Amino acid sequence: MLLKQFPAVCLLGPRQSGKTTAAKNFLKTYKGKSIYLDLESYSDLQNLDNPENYLDQFRDYLVVIDEVQFLPSLFPLLRHLIDDQLKAGRFLLLGSAEPSLIQGASESLAGRIAYIDTHPFNILEIKKASKKPIEINKHWINGSFPKVWLCKTENQWNNWMDAFTRTFIERDMNKLFGVNFTPSLMRSIWQMLAHLNGQKWNAQHFAKGLDVSPTTINRYIDYLEGAYMIRKLPPYFGNTRKMLVKSPKVYIRDSGILHHFLHISNKKHLINHPAIGFSWEGYVIEQILQQVNRQYNACFYATADGSEMDLVLVRGIQPMACIEIKTSPEAKITRGTYESIKDLGTSQNFVINSSIHED
Repeated sequence: MLLKQFPAVCLLGPRQSGKTTAAKNFLKTYKGKSIYLDLESYSDLQNLDNPENYLDQFRDYLVVIDEVQFLPSLFPLLRHLIDDQLKAGRFLLLGSAEPSLIQGASESLAGRIAYIDTHPFNILEIKKASKKPIEINKHWINGSFPKVWLCKTENQWNNWMDAFTRTFIERDMNKLFGVNFTPSLMRSIWQMLAHLNGQKWNAQHFAKGLDVSPTTINRYIDYLEGAYMIRKLPPYFGNTRKMLVKSPKVYIRDSGILHHFLHISNKKHLINHPAIGFSWEGYVIEQILQQVNRQYNACFYATADGSEMDLVLVRGIQPMACIEIKTSPEAKITRGTYESIKDLGTSQNFVINSSIHED
């Protein structure tokens, strides 16, 4: 366990992904003394009006601080407290924003903290925890957030998604990063991302469509990525003489959020929607990358002459596996796929199909 090795451990992941539940369940079995602070709680924030004096009285406790990014001034203090009493297992931090985007976070605790990526429910976790058979198509359509699985009807799912995205756009983004975002622009960017999900990133195209500067678009995209809402999948740059695509692909990470912005709420809607291919592609990539060891980097491969591979897993500089993602079970493997495998020299190669069209 990392708490036995590092003074601080941080669980990172999107809002509503289950970090708080995981931490509280851990505390139920923790044998030492502990205290839990939620920085969305007014009373807990009041306790931290003088954080050094308050935290100093819990030197022998495991201090759990939820939504730690809401108080960035804590990070230099945590470094001081750790260095003053250097021992493992002092702080368990929960965060919903990439530390590099929080002023003082990554540099203050460098060498003193370990990070654990947390995600909403992966399909393998759903199958393991459920007493009933789980259809993968339901997970794909509805998404991965734990509270989605409490929704018993399509209408309840729509209501939860609407409330989640509205709150995230109108409140959470500003609170997470301490930056004033324009909610209407943020919603427009998300909607445009949904319609261009899985396609190569072009800030100029977005800027022209939304009548803002490319700099503004890129800033919003960086923060959405930092909040674990989107994934930029970089292109492969390796030892090949071919002309390679240089722009990343951008995916909305949760398929339920993607479908919410596309007004897709059931199987019939999805089958008849032109975005089904990119939706399945993004869903599969997210499920795979939640399971892949950190020793592997993920990218896609595309050349100017049309050879393309949806997902490539690379270790060091060596491509290890190619993964082609097809919506239809009858889809044929193209010449470009074979050319990509030949270019990359991978010995492990996979095709993943969807069963959405089956009755």
